[in-house]
Amino acid sequence: MTPSTRALPYAAAAAAAGLLLTACGPSGDTGTPARDAAPSFEGRGPITYVAGKDTTGTVQTIIDRWNAQHPEEKVTFIQLPPEADAHRQQLIQNAQTKSDAYTVIATDVVWTSEFAAHQWIDPLPEARFPLGKMLKPVLETATYRGRLYAVPASSNGGLLFYRSDLLKKAGVAKPPTTWEEMAAACDKVTALPEGKGMSCYSGQFQKYEGLTVNFSEAVNSAGGVVTDADGKPNVDTPEAKRALDFLVDSFKDKKIPKEAITYQEEESRQAFQDGKLVFLRNWPYVWSLAEKSKIAGKFAVAPLPGMNGPGASTLGGANLALSSFAKNKATALDFMKFYTSEESARFFLEKASLAPPYASLYDEASKEKYPYVLDLKESINLAVPRPRVVQYGDVTAAVQQEVYAALNGEKSSEQALKDLQSALERLTEK
Repeated sequence: MTPSTRALPYAAAAAAAGLLLTACGPSGDTGTPARDAAPSFEGRGPITYVAGKDTTGTVQTIIDRWNAQHPEEKVTFIQLPPEADAHRQQLIQNAQTKSDAYTVIATDVVWTSEFAAHQWIDPLPEARFPLGKMLKPVLETATYRGRLYAVPASSNGGLLFYRSDLLKKAGVAKPPTTWEEMAAACDKVTALPEGKGMSCYSGQFQKYEGLTVNFSEAVNSAGGVVTDADGKPNVDTPEAKRALDFLVDSFKDKKIPKEAITYQEEESRQAFQDGKLVFLRNWPYVWSLAEKSKIAGKFAVAPLPGMNGPGASTLGGANLALSSFAKNKATALDFMKFYTSEESARFFLEKASLAPPYASLYDEASKEKYPYVLDLKESINLAVPRPRVVQYGDVTAAVQQEVYAALNGEKSSEQALKDLQSALERLTEK
């Protein structure tokens, strides 16, 4: 997930131990087989770049740089809704009508298999891009059945943002590594005059892709999986129940504020910046924006906590893919290379706190300017991918429906997980 696709979460969006925590193998995919013949990348002229709403204000800058250098091959930026589900649906509608309105499209890292299997995007010439310089987990999200179908533009890993000033004042020496430690730290902070009225924690719990991400992170951080190594659903387990119980009980105990049931990335970020939260699970884009808010210099980041130790993030981010129905594909390939270059990735890191796909940029980044960068790199390298399945939309909808029912008290955790297990079994048998 990225800010432009944050709910894809980005992305964004969205996006960390992801939806089905182990990617399904190619043999488990269904749908239209990927084409064998290489597409023809011909034609030059104007194209479009289609992504979720850019809340960072940085995307147009890169596009303007391209347009200044290529006046006969200008790129028009089309912004779709920031919510992952609405973003994905508009891309699918455009593809199903075989419209050439969309040329280069930004996709959540988990959509590659679905879009490739339906032949909505073209396989790409690997030699055109510096793939060997990219982080392996990030690059794997861009492939389907051994072929490259997208180019990583940014990566993403979930981080724990926390009020370092208040933890220090409360005598908490270091950020929590477990859920229990986080609750204990909150009790100390909220006992302070400065902490009065604050809630302990929030993630993203509205019924959208972010809920899938947050639930999956909790399951993996409790020692469970949503699917096993063979891609089979495995949520009717004690580990998954402990994870869902943690979220449900946190709402009941008001550790998570009741309004968080409506939070996506932006709402939760705003709550943190407004001083309503001690801890926040979100993506790294929050850093640059929070540094411009009233809590600037008063927060820090850490890896996500888990049940018995450090937790696990889902793998988020945005890839660029080429619509199979687009015109001017030669221009499109050149623009994709330009947009996903190290230079562009460095710009997005500096201006929008977007995680780069290039390993070298983490090592060269200033630890003073980007104190979160090492935690971010570790989060990405250890992140658990969501499944690359053709029926992804149905799978994430099932997760959202059952988890939301449990958080709202409509179902017990036990019943929600039993129903989710049955639903995922039906979907993955297709």
